[in-house]
Amino acid sequence: VQLVESGGGLVQAGESLRLSCRVPGLSFDDAGIGWFRQVPGKGREGISCINTSYDTTYYSDSVNGRFTLHIENARNTVYLQMNSLKPDDAAVYYCAVAEFPHDYCIEDAFDYWGKGTLVTVSS
Repeated sequence: VQLVESGGGLVQAGESLRLSCRVPGLSFDDAGIGWFRQVPGKGREGISCINTSYDTTYYSDSVNGRFTLHIENARNTVYLQMNSLKPDDAAVYYCAVAEFPHDYCIEDAFDYWGKGTLVTVSS
């Protein structure tokens, strides 16, 4: 399973970015997909995950109300719309896929990972 992320970059605090994760060949009808982020010296934080079998989406407290996960089935792509960005949001962002859908937004619950895309937020 190949995951191709894009959309990272440098923005100012308060601005928006949209990250994309294309997963060729994956059916999103019955999948677990997640967005994680990592800063140096820390583990990967699960910030938004979706179980498409039950259409349930999780957001961490740190991003709830500002970030939105969205799937476009026709393009085999999952997006993370990030609004009102803060300097604390700066990190490498990863998308991940689980072999079986579930409701756990933790690193160990996902099997395939993209290479990450860097988001930098200036104050």
